[in-house]
Amino acid sequence: MDEKLAGLLESTLNKGLYQIIISNPRRSGGDSKVKIRPVLLKDELMFQETIYNGTKVFHRNCECREITSDIEKYLLNDFKQCEIEHTDIRGIVFSSKKGKITVKTKRLSEENKINNTQKFSLSHNRVKNYILKEGTPIPFLIELGVQSEDGKIIHSKYDKYKQINRFLEFIEDVLPALPKDREVQIVDFGCGKSYLTFAIYYYLHELMGLDVAITGLDLKEDVIAHCNELSSKYGYEKLKFIRGDIAEYEGLTQADMVVTLHACDTATDYALEKAVRWQSKVILSVPCCQHEINKQIDCEQMQPLLQYGIIKERISALITDAMRANLLKAEGYDTDLLEFIDMEHTPKNILIRAVKKDKADESERKEEELRKISELMEFMNIEPTLGKLLGR
Repeated sequence: MDEKLAGLLESTLNKGLYQIIISNPRRSGGDSKVKIRPVLLKDELMFQETIYNGTKVFHRNCECREITSDIEKYLLNDFKQCEIEHTDIRGIVFSSKKGKITVKTKRLSEENKINNTQKFSLSHNRVKNYILKEGTPIPFLIELGVQSEDGKIIHSKYDKYKQINRFLEFIEDVLPALPKDREVQIVDFGCGKSYLTFAIYYYLHELMGLDVAITGLDLKEDVIAHCNELSSKYGYEKLKFIRGDIAEYEGLTQADMVVTLHACDTATDYALEKAVRWQSKVILSVPCCQHEINKQIDCEQMQPLLQYGIIKERISALITDAMRANLLKAEGYDTDLLEFIDMEHTPKNILIRAVKKDKADESERKEEELRKISELMEFMNIEPTLGKLLGR
């Protein structure tokens, strides 16, 4: 076993462990994720392994030596990433195609250590594990009114707290796609009050120890000013906010990750086009107010559906996001449409997650994808902005 991985497991496979998440499978169709947590069975410390495969979930309890062996096998054969959460240590392990292991660890300061007695329960009935822990004061969450000074979640903000953590789970899933040997450049288009922008910075820089530089862009001058004040107050040197329009923004020549949440109507398309032009490794987008296709769509065969205004609106929104996903696929991205807990409590809760492939598709396959998209656009008499921006 890799020496650093062995040392990390030796330090964390004990009662102080919160959980281990093994993710990012090497192949599709197999196990998608494995979670490991400590449990006390008849006063003996064991480790419960939860294996996710499609809609099926399997459980088994293992001794320390057995679970150590399993983790090594998973990383060498089946998965690319392992994250370990412990009372004293946070660790992340990456496994390359050739089996090279990279281990990054961060020891928590005394004030940030999670209280083992209160937060870690060695039982089968465990509370939901959040990336940002309740009970651990986080400065920006306190300032934004989500937490009290002692780290408790304000009751009226609990949905917001869950939403922030849900988004960070998406960030967690794409960590392997981000560079590890240099500064990671991230842009958040339409950042608004920047709950998520601060959360991304805190998670990647403070918790995971990555070198990140994040730019938040929004049209509201007072919001931008307030966010810059908070960033300066908490010493987030590489988190800045600027006022500007997404379509006109040219402040960067490249970005590793582009985030856009609830950029209205075609503003999402301009953000996606910039991400493609920058060859961004990761795109995370939650679109909003998809009016464009609703105004354009004209298809005789679909009239029985489109005659109802509310149905036409919802179909148009779904078509818009499906077209965006397919256009990103044609540009060499592995693209998924996932459910996201919406920040504004509306039905618009689809997240587009696109991760740049290591190797672009062959030209013939790409042209075939574009041909299918063109046929669909012609069938419905639509012309999405993203297609035009990408020259499609």
